[in-house]
Amino acid sequence: MLANLVTWMNGLPPETMLVIEMAVCFTLIPIMLRLFGPAGMFVYIAIGIVGANIQVLKAVKYSFFSDPTALGTVLFASSYLCTDVLTEYYGRAAAKRGILLGFAAMLLMTTMMMMAMGYRPMTPAEAGDGMAWALPNQEHLMALFLPAPTLLAASMTSYLISQFNDVMVFQKIRKLTGTRHMWLRAAGSTAISALIDNIIFNSLAWVVFPWILGQTPLTLPTLIFTYIIGTYWIRLAMAVIEVPYIYVAGWFLPPEDRARYQAGQNAAPRHLVSVTV
Repeated sequence: MLANLVTWMNGLPPETMLVIEMAVCFTLIPIMLRLFGPAGMFVYIAIGIVGANIQVLKAVKYSFFSDPTALGTVLFASSYLCTDVLTEYYGRAAAKRGILLGFAAMLLMTTMMMMAMGYRPMTPAEAGDGMAWALPNQEHLMALFLPAPTLLAASMTSYLISQFNDVMVFQKIRKLTGTRHMWLRAAGSTAISALIDNIIFNSLAWVVFPWILGQTPLTLPTLIFTYIIGTYWIRLAMAVIEVPYIYVAGWFLPPEDRARYQAGQNAAPRHLVSVTV
């Protein structure tokens, strides 16, 4: 059944799948919020960073862009909505905790999958007929979960800097506007942080680290126009789409959290947002 669904989606234009992915990601966030409160946002952020680093291994060709584009942008960028929801409705401490949990999730996933890949693969004789299906999976796991150290370092660096910047910009705009203009702090903080993320990740991954390792880095025009600006328009579109969803998130707050927020308090119980950073 799932294989048939994938086959059906493969028949859709990449642009249609882009719209569907955006709709699914942004719709799941208020649902997770309603069901689990801030814990739902923590889970989504963790899934977002881990899943985006797997999705990035696949590239697609959009009709409106000359070069193929790696996936992962939509899933990763949607996590900024979670950060903004946490900042607006649960406070800065909750947003920081969500960021750190996402960082920890990626490191834990990498560590655990390294352990799994470390087991010696079976030989055909050891597998027999019953486990023959598992023989090719070592290579599949290596392709998915053995990260290039430079890409992992670039990804984690850009993630931490851009996400903490998102919280900081959101808070600064809120200090200037008070409780008004939530659309401005949501879209503004995401647009700025997304640009920072694109600049840091692509500069480190395709220029700085290759230069350090004696490899051929990208040319400056390619870095700027293909890698940084090339996917930034998607991030900008998502910053605009985020605006109605952060208002919708207020309607989806668990009743007790909504009551706290309306009373002018951080909605999250203290034990859920305690953080030392």
